[in-house]
Amino acid sequence: EEYDELAALLQAGPDGGQDADQAKAAVKKAEASGEGQTGKMLMLDVDDDKRSKTTKRAIPTPNIPEPMPPQLAFMFTKISPEQKMYMWNIYTLIFVLECLDVVLYWALLKYGPMVGISFGASTAIFGVIMIALCIQNVYILHDVIHGATFPPYEWQSYITHPFADFISLPWMDIIMEHNRHHNSTFDLLNHGEFGWDPAGWLYVLQEWTTEWYGWLTVPLVPFWHFAGASDTGGLFALLWWSKFPDAGPGGKCDKAFYAKWLPVRVKHVAFLMCVWGSVWMLGSWGLGRPLIEGWYFVSMVSMFCRIGFSAAWTFITNFNHSHWWNEFLAADPERTWPMLHATMAFLLGGRHRWNEMLFHDVHHMCPGRIGAMSQRGRFHGWQKVHDACVEILAAGLWKSDDDETVMEQHQRKRSMVMKSRT
Repeated sequence: EEYDELAALLQAGPDGGQDADQAKAAVKKAEASGEGQTGKMLMLDVDDDKRSKTTKRAIPTPNIPEPMPPQLAFMFTKISPEQKMYMWNIYTLIFVLECLDVVLYWALLKYGPMVGISFGASTAIFGVIMIALCIQNVYILHDVIHGATFPPYEWQSYITHPFADFISLPWMDIIMEHNRHHNSTFDLLNHGEFGWDPAGWLYVLQEWTTEWYGWLTVPLVPFWHFAGASDTGGLFALLWWSKFPDAGPGGKCDKAFYAKWLPVRVKHVAFLMCVWGSVWMLGSWGLGRPLIEGWYFVSMVSMFCRIGFSAAWTFITNFNHSHWWNEFLAADPERTWPMLHATMAFLLGGRHRWNEMLFHDVHHMCPGRIGAMSQRGRFHGWQKVHDACVEILAAGLWKSDDDETVMEQHQRKRSMVMKSRT
């Protein structure tokens, strides 16, 4: 109820989420008190016929199995309090390990030369560990958003992604913008079909043209993430803050901005200053250098953190939402390219992470009720989740009387191929 804006977003989402009744009740309570949220950021952008203004498609309905087959029930079951606590414990562990890795880098630089460890070796040790941790940071962030949204302890909302950038969105803003992404983009290849998608600028470099020369800008995508354009980056924070909350009457700041959102943002940025200030001190006075030279250490720490976050976001956003990748999946590459799948699963941290790449369309069908494939894999194993997604995909993801989209054609082709070998 404190964040009735989130309740409004969830109510307008593809499946309403596991707490659809609570979200609806929170919205009604806010409306009754005269504080209901009706800004364009919280609503689907449709015409008078309830159709997309860009594609003219009606809002599709998730094809949730009814009656629910026993072998699929676990995919649509709300995660337990114990599972939520487990994920937040993992989240806290990743933050602690990131901090310890920074301290390890400092120790290697300070004492390494005494035992023959060079600057290059110290940096490589630190960098490999930090990249791996930051990749997992993004996956646990995405897992927690969908199902374990609110942390058990308030302080945990500050440790979700402090190493991603010097300035970033606080946790509640991350939740809001990610749910806005799902509300505007039901179909993976129709970005912003039902309103402005905050992730839209991440697809520009790969989709600004359908001609062959469009591929020339695709290699720039990771650098765009590196610069801070992804969900946890500084540029993205500025973009979202310029859009939300919606302006009040007369174009003035909404009263919720000063009462709710500004304090959250100020406290988050202050925490980031403390984190990066500590890194600066460690890399200057901690190494016996003048304070002004702390930027050397900060820049190295930030670079490897950005590489990890950029790598993970490039896969989750750009690969999953690309025409090329979904055409590739339609040809059943799991069978024709088994080594590729095994290698990528290893690099991302396991097959349960890789399921997120294979079935992101299933995730977009029910971001609230199913959640993330990686999240389900943590508790049920990757194979069980994989097989369930195949069955869900075979039944069709959406109920719609409109013509098939390109994505739906890919899904139909893929499910036919995968079913043919079962």
